[in-house]
Amino acid sequence: MQTAEPASWYGRNNSNIAIEDRYRLLIDAVHDYAIFMLEPTGCVASWNLGAQRIKGYTPDEIVGRHFSLFYTTEDIAAGKPARLLETATRLGRVEDEGWRVRKDGSHFWANVIITAVYDEHAALVGFAKITRDLTERRRLDDLERSHATSALVQQARENEQKRVARELHDDLGQRLVALKMALVRHQAELREAWPDAHGAHLASLGEISTQIDELTVSVRRIAADLRPLLLDDFGLEAALESMAHDFEHRHGVSVQCDLDPHLPKLDELASTALFRVAQEALTNIARHASAHTVTLELAGNDGTISLKIRDDGTGFDSRAAARPDAFGLTGMRERMLQLGGTLSIESAPGAGTAIVAELRVPGAQGLWLTKSGA
Repeated sequence: MQTAEPASWYGRNNSNIAIEDRYRLLIDAVHDYAIFMLEPTGCVASWNLGAQRIKGYTPDEIVGRHFSLFYTTEDIAAGKPARLLETATRLGRVEDEGWRVRKDGSHFWANVIITAVYDEHAALVGFAKITRDLTERRRLDDLERSHATSALVQQARENEQKRVARELHDDLGQRLVALKMALVRHQAELREAWPDAHGAHLASLGEISTQIDELTVSVRRIAADLRPLLLDDFGLEAALESMAHDFEHRHGVSVQCDLDPHLPKLDELASTALFRVAQEALTNIARHASAHTVTLELAGNDGTISLKIRDDGTGFDSRAAARPDAFGLTGMRERMLQLGGTLSIESAPGAGTAIVAELRVPGAQGLWLTKSGA
């Protein structure tokens, strides 16, 4: 079998064993995310400590069993597990949020990313699956519907997300960079020590290198979703431009930004609230709108700052009662209300959607007059 040769070859090269061990230790060190592999059939092939903590199964209990065990009875009856694997195979990856089931039968709200993995011959060898337990975040979203407590909850969450984002960027991000540098060094040593090494051996190291690169990109994306460093370091306009560029790259939807360069500097609460409104609006567009173009406008006039996100997607009946699970729109309205602002939604079936958030900025009217007359 093909695996026999690399195994014996690795046995002759301790440096490559170290690289594989480092990669395995890195995955096992991540306790907050379930990271594991599936066979092409959907059976579990590997299991990290994060998966054991989140789902409750030990490796001996779950490896070899079908991953549909993690889904609710309703999702299994609807064929959701098979549909997710089919989508990942067809598109390369799929992302989903929903209820999942632990070993003890309890449910948790999860964000799941499934990525198809191919070998050097473009043959499907399985799927990489990353699961985040978002139950606490969902509970916080429920609490935010109560106006009396949502302001404190949101601020605490922002502070926690800022802390986690910094740790992901500064700690785990740097560890990934160090691991990639070590792998490159070992590849160079291998070429020098084994000039006649079989290409497949080097290709296996190249595959690890590619996975490290993809993991680095995922870590940076997760950190940016939690709390973009640009928002704290360079302000709202820079954070909005970066988010718009990332949205275009990830979803293939054109985003046109029109950001007033004469806006006064906003405090942290105001800039965070407006950024989160834009973030939630873009998330809803990606999930529901089927849009081709989005316009994002940030402007100020007479002491009022206005953020408008408009898309040319399918739209909906904005006069109809909100769905019970429409936490995103509720959260946007709560953020604006807490700061004395407003949020309005204009939409109709087939006519796209426009979301407008407005805030009064105390003492800013004179600044606008001065800058507009400069």
